[in-house]
Amino acid sequence: MSIVETQEHQDLRAAVAALGRRHGRGFDRDTLWSEAGKLGYLGVNLPEEYGGGGGGLAELSIVLEELGAAGCPLLLMVVSPAICGTVIARFGTEEQKREWLPGLADGSRTMAFGITEPDAGSNSHRITTTARKADDSDGGGWILNGRKVFVSGVDITDATLIVGRTEDARTGSLKPCLFIVPRDAQGFHRSQIDMELQAVEKQFELVLDDVRLPADALVGDEDAGLLQLFAGLNPERVMTAAFALGMGRHALDKAVDYAKTRQVWKQPIGAHQAIAHPLAQAYIEIELARLMMRKAAHLYDAGDDAGAGEAANMAKYAAGEACVRAVDQAVHTLGGNGLTREYGLASLITASRVARIAPVSREMILNYVSHQSLGLPKSY
Repeated sequence: MSIVETQEHQDLRAAVAALGRRHGRGFDRDTLWSEAGKLGYLGVNLPEEYGGGGGGLAELSIVLEELGAAGCPLLLMVVSPAICGTVIARFGTEEQKREWLPGLADGSRTMAFGITEPDAGSNSHRITTTARKADDSDGGGWILNGRKVFVSGVDITDATLIVGRTEDARTGSLKPCLFIVPRDAQGFHRSQIDMELQAVEKQFELVLDDVRLPADALVGDEDAGLLQLFAGLNPERVMTAAFALGMGRHALDKAVDYAKTRQVWKQPIGAHQAIAHPLAQAYIEIELARLMMRKAAHLYDAGDDAGAGEAANMAKYAAGEACVRAVDQAVHTLGGNGLTREYGLASLITASRVARIAPVSREMILNYVSHQSLGLPKSY
């Protein structure tokens, strides 16, 4: 992996940045989503034969980062083209690919992703949403029951990729499987979670009450287990890093502009090291996190799932920490103005915490690195 971006990547970054500047803060989500889709940015990671750009996570992460840096991030990119599009492209049937990928690529169709449960949290082995095969006499297919929480954008997506568990006929143990559940499926209920964080994409709790699905709702091999699940979770971590980096850059840019012009005594406040040095430190941390994100995307696109797993976790951790510190320093640089609606930074104080918490907490990432990278014993 070259640490210098290719000309193609630089051109993509510049083009998306220009799109972001045209929309800016206070953007209309539907308009931007539609335009980004028509320009090919939403599906840049999906196969060309299904309407995508033929690239990978390296390209898709650039798109999300640059839109975030312009103040108009599209959170659903983390889910629809990155998780769901990747999983279907890698493991879906030919019929599933033809049905879903062109729409996911141009933005005309979208998917949510449901894995977290009220009593499972970070422990995916405790997922209780179950899927059982229906008798042929009862129409066949699958019947899903369970609950999910913190599922983004269910109300504006066409379907949700649900992580359930099926029983292994040989061992009797439960194994994770992925199912496409249409938004209007009977027995598929949603209720909005009242979040302090204000975002275009709302959060929902889902209840699956005897949701009946056809046999072809199953994505991939019933016996593949964790392989298919982590094919979606690693892109989620990389894209969360891109989301965080974009937010951090947006906050830092505002702070730098303010520090160049705001005068309290006889010179701009940015001339004082107490202001300049923390901003420089925030910039360095963002750049370092971006390097790890690019490494993770490169490894994933190269097919190194194991290497990508470690790098994606590290990238998500580093970007989350860099984002929180950049936002905090930006608000502090502006002082009272940093808390006004005019400058738009105060809302990022809450939003930046998302990168530390979701889709996996920084503590669980530290667990992963201590166990998988350092070989230390588990405490659980």
